[in-house]
Amino acid sequence: MVKIGKTISEKILSAHSGKDARAGDIVVADIDFMMGQDGTSAIAIDSFNNMSGKKVFDGSKIAICIDHSAPSPNIGVSTVHKKIREFVQNKGILLYDIGCGVCHQLVPEEGHVVPGDLVIGADSHTCTYGAVNAFATGIGSTDLAAAMISGKLWFKVPETVKYEIKGKLPKGVFSKDVILYITQKIRASGATYKAIEFVGDTLDSLSMDARFTISNMAIEMGAKVGLMLADRITIDWVSGHTKKPFSPVKPDKGAKYAEAREFDVSKISPQVSKPHTVDNVSAIEEVLGTKIHECFIGTCTNGRLEDLKIAAEILKGKKVHPDCRLIVAPASKKVLQHAIKEGIISAFIEANAVVVSPGCGPCVGTHQGVPADGEAVISTANRNFKGRMGNPNAFIYLASPATVAASAIEGKITDPRKYL
Repeated sequence: MVKIGKTISEKILSAHSGKDARAGDIVVADIDFMMGQDGTSAIAIDSFNNMSGKKVFDGSKIAICIDHSAPSPNIGVSTVHKKIREFVQNKGILLYDIGCGVCHQLVPEEGHVVPGDLVIGADSHTCTYGAVNAFATGIGSTDLAAAMISGKLWFKVPETVKYEIKGKLPKGVFSKDVILYITQKIRASGATYKAIEFVGDTLDSLSMDARFTISNMAIEMGAKVGLMLADRITIDWVSGHTKKPFSPVKPDKGAKYAEAREFDVSKISPQVSKPHTVDNVSAIEEVLGTKIHECFIGTCTNGRLEDLKIAAEILKGKKVHPDCRLIVAPASKKVLQHAIKEGIISAFIEANAVVVSPGCGPCVGTHQGVPADGEAVISTANRNFKGRMGNPNAFIYLASPATVAASAIEGKITDPRKYL
């Protein structure tokens, strides 16, 4: 009898549970790293105490990042931040306080995740780390509390789908356009509780910054993880950020996939996600000229150095339209420092953009850049449902940093190819 091969997810969950895990199995697995943020960690702390937790299993494998409402916009949030700081100090776990940056930039940037790891985070976009060949997924605050105590968590091994991305990216088309295009094809629930394995020659030419953008939005199709293979680009990047040993994981030949699809991106235009669902995507030609009041470049999707560099090159020597505002939030302190050294921040300031502290910025809608009723925003974020940026009566479009920068210049949705 020929033994059926395993997918990346089946291999990682087998290795961490000590069982021959297959899609559909329930396993209890050891966690390599776990994370919470200020919007979810207060509940996790309460749950930890309700479970009579005394100490965490390993403080070096747990981090809490204060990034969603940072710096604090009000007394209530300040109380939550104080609670987090006291818990972290008492339990000896890692804290990334205000100004350090977005959790999903910090975890890989600080070397906490490597190929083959099993990582959880009390934030749905934890799937971002799939770009470094790790099984990384979002979980609830109560699950985080249980994992902080035990170092383990239960998983249902997901079925895997393989998405092959083919073709050289045309001028003006970036990884954000690619994942928006795929999301429109798969739809918001088309990969629910599936593990996605992203493969293909398009990925081979992309930087890690660009790859993180694609894995980040796997959850927007309902997926549990958005995995990639670890090639030389991955290995060099990870080796430059950590001294932890690691072993990349590949799928076996003959691995069983629930679905396999191909996406040719060699002829697509820049893509725009329209209000009020992420999968409501069209080519930019269909929305050109839509009036925009606010532009936002940042978030765990597109606040990295490469993203800021692309936008700054478009904005250099130009000004933000007087009827529009542009807000920029670097993904981390390190990204900000590099951007300062390279003159990127100066380009933003000279264009009359507003640069805010590293963190989630306007994305979460609790502070910074909340739009007014009826206003339209174009953002590099990953979600655009009603109220996402703090006002259910506003309209949010999603696009690449290049498209957002070009739109900021003209005060309307603009094709970035004219500025490249």
